Amino acid sequence: MQMQFGVEDMIEHVPMEDKRKSAAALDEARLRQQAIGVKLRQMFDEVVNEAVPDEFLEILRKAEPPKGER
Repeated sequence: MQMQFGVEDMIEHVPMEDKRKSAAALDEARLRQQAIGVKLRQMFDEVVNEAVPDEFLEILRKAEPPKGER
């Protein structure tokens, strides 16, 4: 016995109420991602604008080859 499927069988039927719920969930997820992005940019800017500790600068100076050896 062979079963036949039509196009209607392949289309997922989602009630309109469920579509609205999923659209609301998608909007909420986008807002959450946007808020996370804003916070990450703020944190990045803070780190970029921090002063480099003198000890670290000294290590970098020691690791750099003298200007004549480049």
